[in-house]
Amino acid sequence: MRCLERNKSTFYYALFKEKVAIKDEHGRETGEYKVVYEAPVKMRANISAATGEAQVEQFGSAILYDRVIITDEIDCPIDEHSVLCIDSPPSYDSEGNLIFDYVVKKVARSLNTVSYAISKVEVS
Repeated sequence: MRCLERNKSTFYYALFKEKVAIKDEHGRETGEYKVVYEAPVKMRANISAATGEAQVEQFGSAILYDRVIITDEIDCPIDEHSVLCIDSPPSYDSEGNLIFDYVVKKVARSLNTVSYAISKVEVS
């Protein structure tokens, strides 16, 4: 009864896959990189409405984040390089880049649960 099913919300996470060098029209590297993510995976977990005192102590006072996800799936592969689609389902832009709305800032693992501090981002 650690994470009640009625308190869970559906969201998607995408794990970091690789950084690919961007090339110009002549095939030469530009010095910029494109981040590529795995295909989004559907998941259900408890997502907080906003931050609070308990979360500030849990992750430390120097971490800035908007919400917290708590799951009892202790083998969940989400890490600090993962991106999340919480407010909208996963979609892709015209260049095939994943459009996401949250990033994982910090992971706190305990014996029975995993907590993720997440921040909203504007991806253009």
